[in-house]
Amino acid sequence: MISTNEYFDGNVKSLGYKSANGNSTVGVMEAGEYEFGTSTHETMIVVEGEMTVKLPNTTDWKTYKAGEAYEIDANQKFQVKVTEQTAYLCQYK
Repeated sequence: MISTNEYFDGNVKSLGYKSANGNSTVGVMEAGEYEFGTSTHETMIVVEGEMTVKLPNTTDWKTYKAGEAYEIDANQKFQVKVTEQTAYLCQYK
């Protein structure tokens, strides 16, 4: 079954699904700054556009472009900045 998710007053929207690899979401972020929290390990893959990310326990921001990925452990918070609509795939473990 496909689930729908909407965050930050509709500025981040995703569709959740389950595949042979586990649970995933595919979505789009509007330009803006966001803080997310995790409940499981996440691998975030940028599909189109780019994300500038401040990962947990770091002080530096790093930009990830289409085709690049980053990982966040469970029970962490991380910050994301996008300057244009950006598509992503998030895989959960």
